Amino acid sequence: MRMVPPLWFIYFLSLALSTYCKNHSAWNGFTTSNSEKLAPFTPFYVPPGAKSYDSNSPFVSYKGRWTDHFSTSYVGNSMRSTSEPNAEVAMTFTGTGVEWFGSTDKNHGLAIVMIDGQPVQEVDTWSNDSVSRRQQRLFWKYDLAPTTHTIKIINTGKRPGSTRNTAMDLDAFIVTRGDTNQFAVSTQETGNGSMLGNRASAGWTLTQRGTTGVHAMQLAIISETHALIVDKVEHNPVTIDGHPAWAALYNLLDHSVKPLRMQSNSFCAGGSFLGNGTLINVGGNPVVEDRTSAADFGDVDGLQAIRIFEPCDSPSVGNCRIYENHNRIRMASPRWYNTVIRINDGSAMIIGGSRKGGWINNSTVNNPTVEYYPPKDIDGSKGMPITLPFLVKSLNSNLFPIAFSLPDGKVFMAANRDAVVYDWETNTERYLPQIPNGVRVTYPMTGTALLLPLSPNNGYRPEVLICGGSTVDDQKPGYQISSQDPASAQCSRMVLDEAGISLGWQVEEMPQARVMPDAVLLPTGKVVIVNGGGSGISGYGNVIGQVGSSNADNPVLQPVLYDPLAPAGQRFSSDGLPASSIPRLYHSVATLTPAGNVMIAGSNPNLDRSELKYGTEYRVEWLDPPYMSLERPVVTGDIPRLGFGQSVNFNVRLTSDDSSNIQVVLMDLGFVTHAVHANSRLVYLEHSYRDGVFTVRGPPNGNVYPPGPGWLYIVANGVPSEGKKVMVGSGQGPPINEAAIRNMLENSSVDQYEHSKGSK
Repeated sequence: MRMVPPLWFIYFLSLALSTYCKNHSAWNGFTTSNSEKLAPFTPFYVPPGAKSYDSNSPFVSYKGRWTDHFSTSYVGNSMRSTSEPNAEVAMTFTGTGVEWFGSTDKNHGLAIVMIDGQPVQEVDTWSNDSVSRRQQRLFWKYDLAPTTHTIKIINTGKRPGSTRNTAMDLDAFIVTRGDTNQFAVSTQETGNGSMLGNRASAGWTLTQRGTTGVHAMQLAIISETHALIVDKVEHNPVTIDGHPAWAALYNLLDHSVKPLRMQSNSFCAGGSFLGNGTLINVGGNPVVEDRTSAADFGDVDGLQAIRIFEPCDSPSVGNCRIYENHNRIRMASPRWYNTVIRINDGSAMIIGGSRKGGWINNSTVNNPTVEYYPPKDIDGSKGMPITLPFLVKSLNSNLFPIAFSLPDGKVFMAANRDAVVYDWETNTERYLPQIPNGVRVTYPMTGTALLLPLSPNNGYRPEVLICGGSTVDDQKPGYQISSQDPASAQCSRMVLDEAGISLGWQVEEMPQARVMPDAVLLPTGKVVIVNGGGSGISGYGNVIGQVGSSNADNPVLQPVLYDPLAPAGQRFSSDGLPASSIPRLYHSVATLTPAGNVMIAGSNPNLDRSELKYGTEYRVEWLDPPYMSLERPVVTGDIPRLGFGQSVNFNVRLTSDDSSNIQVVLMDLGFVTHAVHANSRLVYLEHSYRDGVFTVRGPPNGNVYPPGPGWLYIVANGVPSEGKKVMVGSGQGPPINEAAIRNMLENSSVDQYEHSKGSK
């Protein structure tokens, strides 16, 4: 029998032990047997709908001494360079974004980039390379107004630590034009407020600020200052080690982006925090060789991947890394479009998915099982996947199933038109009434769902809300489905106790139909619904009447507020909520932030980065509720660990002496992707207040709030404080079953799908 290292070493390996291979002279990376021919990789890429301007274009003007260089390694076989301080290159263009490509090496230095006469960035083109890296993206900006602009780049001739003149060059510009006509909006205030920028008066505001650099397919708040963004392997503008990154940390305060190295293709992965605060990113896609070859990106098969991101709360994020080791840390089976949730012992349940990439699920590729991280021995499984009949019954439209851990420790699941309560400890299912009116709610007929707030006042009685989706028949082939098939406006609620289940689903209608919406819980207990399309279904390249490549159309730009406590028929309102001008369709995300506003990002119904209609969206929007402009409670100091059933004291500065209407809210902001808000949760905590000191009792157990990270908000008279991060429970990792882990490793193979291709 093979020897396995200690399991604490395998499953909670320090990221400091990981090694990342760097090859600065020619980045080739991992190559499979049938990939394209090895060649030095360059980030230069002209997305469909964008336009490239070579260094010798008549639209490009120069000042100072410049030298022409000719080589097949340059864009258009030519490049211009200068070592003269204050030499300039400029171009006037019409579009919403611009990129500058050139070379980097030890002879290059600092340059100043100006847009429309204003300095926007100092770019350091130096790299510790003796041989130049060519066709490198040196600068990009994608959030310009859809009008005419001028980019000017000035060579400083300097770099820190050097006294000689340094070089700067231009290989090419790329202008991204965006979809600027269909969704142009006025900056004048309307009944819904200003649609662009901040409104001057108190109320809801929608502001576009920042760009993600890596497309935001997956999103999780990791600290008070940063969010983790994960994408698929594609030509993102942010680079790392000379190639596009597909993961990054986004600074919530200054909107800067730090790329992260990732080994495998995370396309359509799921994710969850564990009980000790570690985040795992689970599943993904095989290496895509026909359009984005292995020789380009160096990624490996991600279908069985479990990527480890250890807690990283430092604002500097200097040591934040993603770790992978497929030989020791993996799933037993391949999964694409799986859902991951944290359960009551702080471990992760990995649910469903497909055994390889595709579109609508079917019986030949379905993975109708659950498995756990770390692996468990449930009902004799010994760490191997456990079959769920529910995930067979719910075919075909059952990818990214909806799931929430319930206050009794069981798990609610919904997929297609079906729903169950699953007892994972006994491996038993209880079927619930079918979702009414033929509405399907999971991929590709994607709706969104939330577990509504849990309160000790009613014994933490659980109630779920599912909104949107489609009634399209999931047995139809793509050529019989249209991007104009109407989405569903239906929202369905069910209380998950005996009385509520007997009563069944209670149905209401959103003001607008949506497929692929995102529902975000606010600290006030209300819900904001954003994003999505009014017609079609999720995905790209599959249906008739595609718009660009999108399977969906008619983006819904108007946010809506939902009040779960209001009387039926009075719960939805868009009064005062500003509409967006940015379509957010497939691969869009939204999340609550520690500050209390809603971060909205993403949209990319395309195989690779695109500038055609419904192209790849990097701009970030911030939806601020009215309380963001009011005086708010302030939690002073850090909050200690919040143990189950234990009381802690901390100081709060209230805005008035009125303490009669105060709530203490514990929230899990979740892991968001594909309209699935995994682990999203709001729990009201028992508390008392006296002389500026709160005494708060933690949730009674891990059923009510699974152990792991959370965010504490003090809500006074409907106005929440900023969130404070707190560890709920012991802060220890989930339980380890060494025998189950050993059995899983011995009875499953690494990267099964990739190996199966080689055997055909």
